[in-house]
Amino acid sequence: MKTTSRMLVAAAATLACALPAAAQQVTLMTGPQGGSWVPLGGALKHMWEQAVPGLQIQQTPGAGIANVRGVDEGKAQIGFANSATTVDGIAGRAPYPKKVTKVCQVANLYPQYFQVAALANAGIRSYADLKGKTLVTQPKGNTAEVLTAEILKLNGLNYGALAKANFQASYTDAVSLMKDGHAQVMTLGTTAPASAVMDLASARDMVLVPVDDKTMGLLQKENPGYQKLTIRAGTYPKQDKDVPVIGYSTHIVASCDLPEDTVYKMTKAMAQNVGAMAAVVKPITGLTAKDMAADIGVPMHKGALKYYKEAGVL
Repeated sequence: MKTTSRMLVAAAATLACALPAAAQQVTLMTGPQGGSWVPLGGALKHMWEQAVPGLQIQQTPGAGIANVRGVDEGKAQIGFANSATTVDGIAGRAPYPKKVTKVCQVANLYPQYFQVAALANAGIRSYADLKGKTLVTQPKGNTAEVLTAEILKLNGLNYGALAKANFQASYTDAVSLMKDGHAQVMTLGTTAPASAVMDLASARDMVLVPVDDKTMGLLQKENPGYQKLTIRAGTYPKQDKDVPVIGYSTHIVASCDLPEDTVYKMTKAMAQNVGAMAAVVKPITGLTAKDMAADIGVPMHKGALKYYKEAGVL
């Protein structure tokens, strides 16, 4: 009997070792079609599933603010976000209905550029010139839309002061409106060059509208997470000079309840595969663990914290 029992225990142990790790389903919220978050999400999905046995990533479209709310409300476990508007969520500022309490920082990735692209013949050379024009931006509540409403307000305008405001979930659809002449200016927050803006520039003469010092100063007083960045001359066809724009950082957030070991391995995988991410989004080139760990005012996930301490950058 004792021999039989030992054999059964040994067999059970052997079977347990042979079984794959229990599947862990995780939803990753990315961004609108035509932006950089969708292809980067695909690269991260592959990377993370390789790094964490049993992990299964399901991608779903999203946007900066929607992703933070999605993670906070348990609709997703991880997502891309924008530093400035994530800080708004932590503070409980509009457009968030309440303070975000279940979202933790994983890693900073690269700068985002708020781009205001106007048809060259629309006569839009400053934010004040948006008055009476037809605009297309993201759906209400998304990062670029919130920033669009804010720059209008800081220049004494609102959506009612425009000829029309269109809200499109897809950058591709926004560009189609611009190409067809149904919109004169579009706003979006993404990398530079942005494929959507490049698409527009290949079909129509366009200009990038610069941020002025007064608007930038007022915006930074409201939220120090915003910074002035520069889109260099030559980034887009016929762009012959540098253009100052509003900037912020793309980062990865996760549910604070996501297992520590899972987030540790995901963070480590990103730090060890910067080249693979940069192959999808060029501005990630040169990213270091220290850059990833920089404090942006969002509480750090304990799994990410473990990796950064191990890497000696915290």
